[in-house]
Amino acid sequence: MSGIAFLLYELLSVLRHLTGRTTGFDLGIFEQVVRKYAHLDAPVSELKGPGVNILGDHFSPILAALGPIYLLVPGPVTLLTIQAAAFALSVVPITRLAISACGPGLGGILGAAYALSWGIQNAVAFDFHETCLAVVLVAFCLERLYRQEWGAACAYALPLLLVKEDLGLTVAAIGLYILLRGPRKMGALLTLVGVAACGLTMLVLIPNFNGYGENTYLGQAAGAVGNPLARFVMPLQKLETVLMLLAPAAFLALRSPLLLIALPTIAWRFWATNTAYWGTEYHYSAVLMPVVFAAGAAAAPGVHASIRAALPRCSGQFRRTIGTWCVVFAVLLSVNSPIGELFRSAPWRPVLSSAERKALATIPDQATVAAENSLAPQLTNRTRVYLFPSFPHQQFRPDWVAVVDPPKKGLAPAEQQLAVMRQLPALGYDLTVRIEQVSVYRLTR
Repeated sequence: MSGIAFLLYELLSVLRHLTGRTTGFDLGIFEQVVRKYAHLDAPVSELKGPGVNILGDHFSPILAALGPIYLLVPGPVTLLTIQAAAFALSVVPITRLAISACGPGLGGILGAAYALSWGIQNAVAFDFHETCLAVVLVAFCLERLYRQEWGAACAYALPLLLVKEDLGLTVAAIGLYILLRGPRKMGALLTLVGVAACGLTMLVLIPNFNGYGENTYLGQAAGAVGNPLARFVMPLQKLETVLMLLAPAAFLALRSPLLLIALPTIAWRFWATNTAYWGTEYHYSAVLMPVVFAAGAAAAPGVHASIRAALPRCSGQFRRTIGTWCVVFAVLLSVNSPIGELFRSAPWRPVLSSAERKALATIPDQATVAAENSLAPQLTNRTRVYLFPSFPHQQFRPDWVAVVDPPKKGLAPAEQQLAVMRQLPALGYDLTVRIEQVSVYRLTR
């Protein structure tokens, strides 16, 4: 199942890039960072801004471990392949846990449902993110927690502190689970380490690397709105997200204390003022998927025993009912899922033609380029890319500019892009090539 999942994830993500559907935010950003790590430079992302150290945005030093791989095979497809492999690898511990708890029949179904879960698919379909490394670490950690191999669980949990700053709270939740179910001293120590690491990265390390001396994302936790409890549950979109998280594993996770590990991620997402965190899109729910499925599998035997005691005539149908639910839910969800879309013609049609790629190829290697968001990941492996239309301007003019003409709505409104394009001649740029909808300008004076 892991191998099949890898092929599907790889096909989905690489196809998106080869057809021009990836973007500078975020594949281009991560390629710039990993490329810098590969050459032992500071992890600066020009797409975020000149001289912006990514550690002042999100604390993800674990990306340095990808540098040697990128050095051997440079390019955005390398990052997409690593991501596909990480997500596929996480299928192994979740399926093993499910089979141990539920037997090969229901356990195999839960493992397959996890591989096709909407949180994983949405993450695969949204460029590259460091979240993929967190998912595989959490998955192996959960398996060790289920087997009560506490030391090994801690060993998988601690690297999460290097993946992203908020995962310190997840580590603390893992420690709390160990405190309640295993060696108390070990659990208490891991909880303290997680909380301390989260505070250190958010309040000290990120501001230290940030050019403005602050953690810009902390502002999304400000501005209390009325009743704090209402802020966690309103609008209803948040409750819909919770239902979508629990439904793939037939709501069994509610009966397992392993679900405790998901609470910090859910809490900070729902408390934040950024509405993108509240729903089911993008990559934000990927790290919750292994928790929900592991908790569901771990709870299944207990739920079955309770049903057998209360309703002995119905207990024989338990595994079949749960298995049917998971299969039907996964199939219905997959109809319009990113992987389901692979069986339609639309995702195979390029939005960036080979002729337009030739236009981009006229930009020489190692040049500085201001590129529109959709064009940026086609250039980050060989040039220094800044974001258009933030650049160029009078204070900083890259050597080249690559734009979509006529402009389309993206990170910046089409009107803003068009206004900057009209200013390019006055800034010293001449049009060198225009093929279909891609125009390339060069700084000549």
